[in-house]
Amino acid sequence: MPDGSKFKRRLKNIGPGAIVAAAIIGPGTVTTASKVGAEFGYALIWALVFSVLATMALQEMVTRLGVITRKDLSTILREQFSHPVLKWLTILLIISAIVIGSAAYEAGNIVGGALGMVAITGLSTPVVSIIIGVLSGLLLWIGKYKIIERIFITLIALMTTSFVITAIVIQPDLSAIITEGFVPKVSGGNTLYVISLIGTTIVPYTLFLQSSTVQERFKGEAELKDSRFDVITTITICGVISVSIIITAAAAFPLGTGLNDPSTMADQLKPLLGSWAKYVFAFGIFAAGISSAMTAPLAAAYATAGALGWGNNLRSAKFRFVWIVVLLIGIIFASLGYDPIQLIVFSQYANGLILPIIVLFLMFAMNNKQTLRGHVNSTFVNVIGWLIFAITVTLSLISFGIF
Repeated sequence: MPDGSKFKRRLKNIGPGAIVAAAIIGPGTVTTASKVGAEFGYALIWALVFSVLATMALQEMVTRLGVITRKDLSTILREQFSHPVLKWLTILLIISAIVIGSAAYEAGNIVGGALGMVAITGLSTPVVSIIIGVLSGLLLWIGKYKIIERIFITLIALMTTSFVITAIVIQPDLSAIITEGFVPKVSGGNTLYVISLIGTTIVPYTLFLQSSTVQERFKGEAELKDSRFDVITTITICGVISVSIIITAAAAFPLGTGLNDPSTMADQLKPLLGSWAKYVFAFGIFAAGISSAMTAPLAAAYATAGALGWGNNLRSAKFRFVWIVVLLIGIIFASLGYDPIQLIVFSQYANGLILPIIVLFLMFAMNNKQTLRGHVNSTFVNVIGWLIFAITVTLSLISFGIF
């Protein structure tokens, strides 16, 4: 097949990666990256670049796992151990890590999606949070997720494209971006934000979501290269968007700005959109909130169903019970009146702490020759995987004051 035709076919087959991208580029990413750019300028771009490359590596692993074994990650992890005690400890760890992590992320998704609408409608954060939660629940219950997802991905694309274009229009100092943004520095003042950037990009629940959805698009070993193209393309786009948000925030706000007023985040888009900035930001982040508010409960349900051997019937009572619980937890915490930006940063922080556990389990699964046969991790991929694990563990220990 000519290279041009192969490229077109691969573009047409992009699917699971786009779902993950919709989950990653949610209100949490926009808020966290905006806050990082306003407070630290370009200084933490390195952390975001690391997060994107690490996400790409981990998503490639679970994609390979799903395509080759035709099983999702939680099912594979459940089958790793034959001893009943080890098996149930594994199941318990999967469910607790993913459900708790998804619930924390869900609160950030919902309250983040409310930020813009609060600014332009005058409604309170709890009211808009409940609206987002109810809409997300109805869409999940109806089961028309794929159609709705396409609509919201389009709306999110409008907002994120605005960030990319704005980052070009403001003509940032490229030499400063390189000299300041790509020198890794972790200190007491930025550790929380480094972990938050990692937590908002390497989202643990998306690994379970990807391993399930990839089986719908790619049918076997022959389409493995297409699945890799899907991952590399979509995660690269996520990285470009996220870095653009940091750049626009760094240019829009003086260094050291504490971005505590959600309505001021729209100021980043004023160089491009002028008075329309707040409306584009509001509708874009509202759409991002609903889209992400659906993916977190859905991923928790997939992970739990796989861990307990329920099957992936989206309309089953057990499956619905899991995502309803996660959604309700998110709605409750989002409507309690907590500071929205701090809640979002905390949810990313919680995900960053859970991440090492999931990476550890994944690395064992990806080296199981019995399930993956000739598609286990190469030495190079193993080095990358264990490096990611070591870095995430180190950051977690630093956050607890051990280092």
